[in-house]
Amino acid sequence: MDTANLIEAVTAAAATWGLKLAGVLVAIFLAWIIAGSVRNSMLRGFERSGFDATLGRFFANLVRYAILIAAILGCLGVFGIQTTSFAAVIAAGGLAIGLAFQGTLSNFAAGVMLLVFRPFKVGDVVVVDGIVGTVQEIELFTCELTALDNRRIIIPNSSIFGSKIENLTHHPQRRVDVAIGTAYDADIDKTREVLEKCLASVDGVLADPEPQVFLAAFGASSIDWQLRGWCKTEDYWDVWQRIIRDSKRALDGADIGIPFPQRDLHLDPAVIEAIGKR
Repeated sequence: MDTANLIEAVTAAAATWGLKLAGVLVAIFLAWIIAGSVRNSMLRGFERSGFDATLGRFFANLVRYAILIAAILGCLGVFGIQTTSFAAVIAAGGLAIGLAFQGTLSNFAAGVMLLVFRPFKVGDVVVVDGIVGTVQEIELFTCELTALDNRRIIIPNSSIFGSKIENLTHHPQRRVDVAIGTAYDADIDKTREVLEKCLASVDGVLADPEPQVFLAAFGASSIDWQLRGWCKTEDYWDVWQRIIRDSKRALDGADIGIPFPQRDLHLDPAVIEAIGKR
């Protein structure tokens, strides 16, 4: 091949590949703009609908990267590169990443479920994974709680969603149950009257639902009662203490005893006789 033919072939190839390269660059640039526009539109839509900001940002970024990856794979086909092999590599890589980050992905999936089903929200007092605390933040992989003694606790979402969740502040009212024992020689009807009057007068106990004095059982050393009074959820601990304090004062005022644990001891007469001879 002479020099003129070589220059002509190089020029033709440069023109062909140059046009393809220019087209690819333009396509990637447009894909970049479209991906950014779609992402911003999704974020605005999520914000208007009140969708969770953390989850909305994640989904918007996911769509953006999906558009860019699809555009790059499409551009590779322009140069004659088979994208099916890339799809296989991506699938294999995705499987490997999934196995390596199995725990992380389970936390992410649990985080999505918590954000969708909302068993609790920020500010609720909950019992999760055996821990009592106030919810400070719900993230995609973890939840942050503040314990009652002001400790910061971070729990993986999979541990929360896979266990029992107890929301202590979900309802506006809670029932306070206080157990109390009275002496066996105390009159039951009089004891009930004293406790009912006391419970109804406790500050913070609601009249509706009606408070209840429940005769629970024959205890080992006492007649067991249970005082049940409803209150506002935010007043729960204060009302609990008032019921204990006021019931003690009411029983003392009525001369009804709260006995200590008792045990009857029976000795064999032969044993007593043997002890007496020593």
